[in-house]
Amino acid sequence: MEIKKDILWRVYLSFIGVILLSFVVLGRVLYIQQAQGEYWRSLSDSLHQKFIELDAERGTIYSEDGQMLSTSIPFFDIYMDFGAEGLRDKGGKRFKENIDSFSLVLANFFEDKSAKEYKKELQLAYNEKDRYYNLKKGLTFDQYKSFREFPLVRQGRNKSGVIVEVKTKRLNPFGMLARRTIGLARENAQNVGLERTYDSLLKGTTGKRLVRFVGGSAYVPVDGYEIDPENGKDIMTTLDINMQDIANNALMKMMVQSEAEYGTCIVMETATGKIKAIANLGRGKNGNYDEALNYALRTTEPGSTIKLATLMAVLDEGSSKVNDLVEVGSAGQQYVGVRMVTDAERSPRPVMTVRECFAHSSNVAMGKLAYKAFAQEPDKFKSYLHKFHLDKMTGLGLVGEEPPVLPKLKRNREGLHAMITASFGYALEVSPLHTAMLYNAVANGGKMVQPYLVNSIKSNGVTVEEFEPTVLEEAIAKPATIKAARQAMESVVTEGTAKGVFADCPFPVAGKTGTAHVAAGDIKYDDGVYQASFAGYFPADKPEYTIVVLIRTHPHAAMHYGGQLAAPVFKEVATKLFAMYVKQKRTNAISLVVDSTAHMYAGYKKDIQEVLQTIGVKNNDGSASATWAKLTTVNNQVLVRANTVAKKVIPDVQGMNVKDAVYLLENMDVKVSVSGRGKVVMQSLAAGTPIRRNERITLLLN
Repeated sequence: MEIKKDILWRVYLSFIGVILLSFVVLGRVLYIQQAQGEYWRSLSDSLHQKFIELDAERGTIYSEDGQMLSTSIPFFDIYMDFGAEGLRDKGGKRFKENIDSFSLVLANFFEDKSAKEYKKELQLAYNEKDRYYNLKKGLTFDQYKSFREFPLVRQGRNKSGVIVEVKTKRLNPFGMLARRTIGLARENAQNVGLERTYDSLLKGTTGKRLVRFVGGSAYVPVDGYEIDPENGKDIMTTLDINMQDIANNALMKMMVQSEAEYGTCIVMETATGKIKAIANLGRGKNGNYDEALNYALRTTEPGSTIKLATLMAVLDEGSSKVNDLVEVGSAGQQYVGVRMVTDAERSPRPVMTVRECFAHSSNVAMGKLAYKAFAQEPDKFKSYLHKFHLDKMTGLGLVGEEPPVLPKLKRNREGLHAMITASFGYALEVSPLHTAMLYNAVANGGKMVQPYLVNSIKSNGVTVEEFEPTVLEEAIAKPATIKAARQAMESVVTEGTAKGVFADCPFPVAGKTGTAHVAAGDIKYDDGVYQASFAGYFPADKPEYTIVVLIRTHPHAAMHYGGQLAAPVFKEVATKLFAMYVKQKRTNAISLVVDSTAHMYAGYKKDIQEVLQTIGVKNNDGSASATWAKLTTVNNQVLVRANTVAKKVIPDVQGMNVKDAVYLLENMDVKVSVSGRGKVVMQSLAAGTPIRRNERITLLLN
């Protein structure tokens, strides 16, 4: 009996012990969950780390004269970590001492809330220990520079809890000008133009940064764990922003006046094939015009501008000469070969020379000439189109260029019908850029050069790839054919379809008008939509620029001929370009003036001296034994003077390259952020400012 009691006593004692232990464990769980929960959750967050990608700074697209056509502008998003040790140390002493002045400066600077409202919001976020409080977004560089000097902020990140995220926004400084050709780097849409074609070069190589998550999707960077991105390369284009402005304004004026659907104007440098301007204007639903599509690269039935190809083909074939007579009749239409051909306007005489037929844009004559030359071998006509590079893309290098479309030219009724139709601009499709390339070849004495948009690619100011003019054909036709074609194009302006437009032009022009009925998509030939065009070059005796203008009208427009719509745009653009770029070349020799611009460079003195010695530049060196120096020009004299660097104060690094500036500052324990490329043009802390602990400086390069 005693043994049984002893056993039961022990069992009861163990059972009571287990119950007591359970209560202790349960109490401990409740204590950890309720009293220490926030602490352990924050610790868990602090252990949740990962690498995120850092986008490289996208390269800049420049015009030929160095103007920024598309560039990235930095913006700054400001957050605050109210769980930061420096803010909560000593019962939040630092926060309490600075919140009044901080709120007041914020209110005065941003002028969106009162100081009382700022203080209330900051106090609430502090009490809730918000680890990622959104203070301000989208600060400009100047605003951010001022923000760094605010109370509390200037004490550094660890003490203020301020988190700065730098983002960039892509901008086209010149707005609409060449926007479709340049393109725009967009986050949620496909890029176009040069931005898309050279995307891999422009975007550079992404970097990595270690971040610590502080709750939800919010995170803060971990100092010291960062792989810097490699910035993108710069694209130096052939575009001239002044020419682009001229082309855009002239085209816009005619588009508004005629209420046309869309239009394009291409300006090409004759000798090189450089594209100096491409204006593309399309009418939106609201009636306004914008650069929506690159119409210069879209293929359409060209109309009478293709007659230049027909003329050169028959002259080169030898079946006709430029002064041969062609009977076109007085009815305005004739049956040619296998089809009826109609002229847009009746010819002034029933019999004209080949040159006169071209000048007055007779479809009947072009059909007859083509039929005479190629009726037995229609494919031979296509071989000439191949020689003129009208059967392949131009190779401009822009994504989205449409390939041309040529008909099947066989020795049967359909093939002959297509060949005759193609001879005056239908049954085939080419882009305005193809037309520009063809007319430019005639202006260039028969040498066809490939149109191109990019001069070079640069990295940090150093050229890594350079592009030169590419000759596609040394001679697209015999010299006599080119000469006859140029005479015929001049006749268009002096006695033909463009005579009225260029009657008072102060310089000679050569070109061809074009008017085509449009049939595309839902549009039929009898819907009354026309495509008016003019292609040519100037000055006709010594060509400098080739211009193609194309305008598509609205249905049944009163003005729809190439001589009414496109030729006036050509004339306005050519007249302004002649005055600005050509006239002086033809009248006076260029006199070179010594550059009086005050250039300023700075850096390591030995490097500056080595460069000056290598390139043989004489200079006055007044830098004595200085380590750092500045180079300036005064009255055309190159001066080298000392750049004094004192201890514990911010040095003047303006004019330095990024290597020298970063080396100098980081050796003074200053953390450096860089925006842009090139020389330092601005520093966020003025020279002479005392250096504080954990000091940071931002350098703007250009």
